[in-house]
Amino acid sequence: MPGPMRTPRVLRGARLTDRSLVDVRLDGELVTEVSPAAPLSSVLGDHELDLSGFLLITAPAEPHAHLDKAGSWDAAEPPFGDLIKAVDSWRAFSATESEDGIYRRALAQATAMVQAGTTAIRSHVDLLGEPDPLRGVRALLRVQERLASVLDLQLVALGGEWTPDEVFEAALDAGVDIMGGVPHLAEDPSAELRRNVALADRKAVPMDLHTDESLDGPLTIREYARLVRGRAQPASAGHCVRLGTLPAKELAEVIAEIAAADLGIISLPITNLYLQGWEHPVSTPRGLTALRALLDAGVRLGAGADNVRDPFNPVGRGDALETASLLVTAGHLNLHESLTAVTNGARSVMSLPLAGPTVGAKAELLAVRAESIGDAIATGSADRYVFHEGRLIAQSHVVQELALEPLGVLA
Repeated sequence: MPGPMRTPRVLRGARLTDRSLVDVRLDGELVTEVSPAAPLSSVLGDHELDLSGFLLITAPAEPHAHLDKAGSWDAAEPPFGDLIKAVDSWRAFSATESEDGIYRRALAQATAMVQAGTTAIRSHVDLLGEPDPLRGVRALLRVQERLASVLDLQLVALGGEWTPDEVFEAALDAGVDIMGGVPHLAEDPSAELRRNVALADRKAVPMDLHTDESLDGPLTIREYARLVRGRAQPASAGHCVRLGTLPAKELAEVIAEIAAADLGIISLPITNLYLQGWEHPVSTPRGLTALRALLDAGVRLGAGADNVRDPFNPVGRGDALETASLLVTAGHLNLHESLTAVTNGARSVMSLPLAGPTVGAKAELLAVRAESIGDAIATGSADRYVFHEGRLIAQSHVVQELALEPLGVLA
């Protein structure tokens, strides 16, 4: 960023999700006043910003990213296909990756997400093979430091049954925040799950596991919920695709265990829709978790993009409004539920404080040119202002031109 932006203290004429027009006052990191919009004068004060025509929402948070993989599709040239093909392709490509290469791709992706309005990211980082399994960790710690003024970046140590305890511990000792893992891919899922929990307990850190990322196979989330119930540190589970395949009675029983453990669930529509269902050429299932049942049970639910243009997902823009749109289309959530899942729902599963245009909340804000939630999610205008800790950190302005004479009222 070339230099500090002028940070306004009063946001004038913004539209909230309830369609009301308001003025919002910021003081440091907090929102201190939200009042009905006063008439705009012809000249704004030095510390005012005109948000007429903009929808003001909580800045999105990304609860499950893979910044170390992002943007590698073209270089890796993986085949299209399911989860196992993606895993094999990534392992082959990552063996050739340097720390600097990972850093450059991760920094580019994180910066693009900040520009789009995301001010908090939780990224899993692979514990790679020998001789240097922590090169991805070092790369993302560099990204964390580089973007500290504009982004809250949490890091999760991601390894599998092939990863020794001492490598997990070295990552956590190096500054990684959270214990991760993929127990459902292990030969003995229960044993790997228990090892993950034991490691997290030994280091007294939160947990965020990839969980039951398939339409069939192991169901580990019930045991996971039982193991972390009453634990001092928070825990969350990403993907949880198997929940979407369970019969109603079994689903209700499992969700009761999830709710009792206060286990946060993270839905990842774009990647799961891409990876799941290849073996079902007819009536292909959606491959999403049980969104409606989880919300109805009061489970904390967030949603993210997961992979962006890597072997696990060849597309995606890293824009939370794209994720929200998929939650409407494929997940059948309503507009408010979808937006909440990528904003304060995501912040909840990341153990971040409440934010948004509410008095007393953290001033993590996104203003996007739109007249309503539906308009914002449908169009995803790039015309945006982004606020982190009460400071204006990014802005994008769209210029559109069309070689057509102005249309008349009835033309």
